[in-house]
Amino acid sequence: MKKMLLEDCCEILDSMRVPITAANRQEGPYPYYGANGIQDYVVDYIFDDDLVLLAEDGGNFGSKTKPIAYRVSGKCWVNNHAHVLKPKEGMNVDFLCYSLMFYNTDGLVNGATRQKLTQTVMRKMLIPDMPIDKQMEIVNQLNKVIAIRNIRQQELEKLDELIKARFVEMFGTLDSPTQEFRKATLKELCNKITDGKHGGCKSEAGTERYFVGAREIYDDEVHYDTAAEINTEEFEKDYKRCNLEIGDFLIVNTGATIGKSAIASDERTEHTLLQKSVALLKVKQEVLNPIFLKWCYRVNKQMYMVESASAQPNLLLSKINATEIYVPSIELQNQFADFVKQVDKSRVAVQKALDETQLLFDSLMQKYFG
Repeated sequence: MKKMLLEDCCEILDSMRVPITAANRQEGPYPYYGANGIQDYVVDYIFDDDLVLLAEDGGNFGSKTKPIAYRVSGKCWVNNHAHVLKPKEGMNVDFLCYSLMFYNTDGLVNGATRQKLTQTVMRKMLIPDMPIDKQMEIVNQLNKVIAIRNIRQQELEKLDELIKARFVEMFGTLDSPTQEFRKATLKELCNKITDGKHGGCKSEAGTERYFVGAREIYDDEVHYDTAAEINTEEFEKDYKRCNLEIGDFLIVNTGATIGKSAIASDERTEHTLLQKSVALLKVKQEVLNPIFLKWCYRVNKQMYMVESASAQPNLLLSKINATEIYVPSIELQNQFADFVKQVDKSRVAVQKALDETQLLFDSLMQKYFG
């Protein structure tokens, strides 16, 4: 495939960027962009064009799922953490963006703690050199796939909203319950509340013993594709305190994804050691259905949203233990859980279609941009 230098196909407008510290930003209508998207909204703008922003530092370098480039249009402000690229004649802005989104930056970025893609290096990056009609053909194809992916994602969100609506219809919120349910603390409703191991574990491939942290808890599941395999002896020693079993409720207790939760269901569950960033709740299933608890957290965000003087919010075990919730009859909880299971059948079908769409997108990106 014929290639061209990035500096030959676009204007580099980095000299026009102006960073504004958070303290000096005045709230306004214009997006303020950084390496990975919108950081804030401000009263003025620098650019008013169709542009591609490529991370300079702090970007998702090396990620196969999070892009390092994104497209912006209209009036905006850009700080000095993103390179600003304006395509020249003969280069479509979407094609430019797609060609850079998941660019392999191995050997291009430097910096031990905060990787940086310098302008000098960026100028020499290579992208496909194609006539504009071929660019448009590829862009239209990728845009259609993304549109389908977005529809599937919206379908999943609507199913979540359906479950939330059913929960509120049956139970109300903690602040406004539908009836006078009895109340109890989670300490009273659980046989055990703890968190994962404080500290690291020795990695050891092939043990089939997994070290799961906050990054593995999302989309209501425990994801093992990014979980490290660890030394068996270390696993056995620490598993006694945090003995994860099928049916246990997990919730992220620190960081940006605080509140993300899952109910353990994977066959690898009892070969899983949790990290400190995940709390484990073993509910007394005769009085508390874990599905009810999960959606109680989803509907009542005050259960996990905490104010912290530090930049990193933490949901302390003491707060979890002391959290008081309403406790409908187990029959009513089970009725709600049955509804969730029915909706989840639709979720599985939609998720399968979403995964297939993502595979198609990944395949096309690999085909056209390598």
